[in-house]
Amino acid sequence: MTRTGVLPSQEIEAMAASGAIHAAPALEPGQVQPASLDLRLGQVAYRVRASFLAGAGARVADRLDEFTMHAVDLSDGAVLEKGCVYVVPLMERLSLPPGVQAVCNAKSSTGRLDLLTRAIVDGGTEFDRIAAGYDGPLYAEICPRSFSVLVRPGMRLNQVRFRAGQAVLDDDALRALHREVTLVDGPAVIDGGLGFSVDLRPAAGDLVGYRAKPHTGLVDLDRIGAYPAAEFWEEVRTDRGRIVLDPGAFYILVSRESVHIPPDYAAEMAPYLAMVGEFRVHYAGFFDPGFGHDAAGGSGSRGVLEVRCHEAPFVLEHGQVVGRLVYERMAARPAQLYGAGIASNYQGQGLKLSKHFRMP
Repeated sequence: MTRTGVLPSQEIEAMAASGAIHAAPALEPGQVQPASLDLRLGQVAYRVRASFLAGAGARVADRLDEFTMHAVDLSDGAVLEKGCVYVVPLMERLSLPPGVQAVCNAKSSTGRLDLLTRAIVDGGTEFDRIAAGYDGPLYAEICPRSFSVLVRPGMRLNQVRFRAGQAVLDDDALRALHREVTLVDGPAVIDGGLGFSVDLRPAAGDLVGYRAKPHTGLVDLDRIGAYPAAEFWEEVRTDRGRIVLDPGAFYILVSRESVHIPPDYAAEMAPYLAMVGEFRVHYAGFFDPGFGHDAAGGSGSRGVLEVRCHEAPFVLEHGQVVGRLVYERMAARPAQLYGAGIASNYQGQGLKLSKHFRMP
């Protein structure tokens, strides 16, 4: 019987072997991560008039009949245009056991491209949330916000985690864990999770982030390190410890704190209260067991912040709390941890763009 907590890689593999996860074609090497499963795009993308949820008792396929403008064959690669909404059937489907629910999120590189990607399912009334016992197909809703992208079948833009029972640590449990193993360098701000703030006073220089340029070429998601960063991003610099966020603009910033996810835990980045300002921090939100961890304990890695400003310009100050990490117990320690020989792109990171861009 599955124990309470987030299911580790070995249990995800067991779910695939039992048919609880069905994949056509079969799962590929590297698709199973320490605490999640990468999901693959299928053969066709449907350009739809608007984002939608299936709704209780309804199928996504029926909603596609209502909202599809045209279908795009992805077989030889196809461009998903900036500002448009697409729905892509995925190669995986689920037959979840009664006590196991699932949650989806964009992968790190997807979020850093401002590529809004959310899972929708039959009968779903929320994005990225899949009820225990769900039996049906999976779809990705994709909306490129800053750059048009070239995609192909099999690309992995989002991922799914599986959870048995209540796994989230309350604030008292989180404080106890921080006393046992350091979760963050500096003071631990714990209130509905572990708070983290923005770094606008770097240790060296005045580069604090990047802002997406409004008019660029497209990004082929298979090309790693292929694009000069300066063609897609403007540098954001300040020697005053503050910047002004422009409405509608997308920024890559970095947390002031280095955070640590111990091997028996996972975490999810959650947006901070809307009352703190007119911006959102949160696209790719999964932190795997072992993030910022080394053999001696938790040296920590900083979190990259994907920030979009909303209706009004907003002054963001150094050290301002902008988000929180919600920690969850693992049902068991994963067979392999983040960064431990599995080609983890962002272990030990600082301010860093997605893997598609190269710096001068």
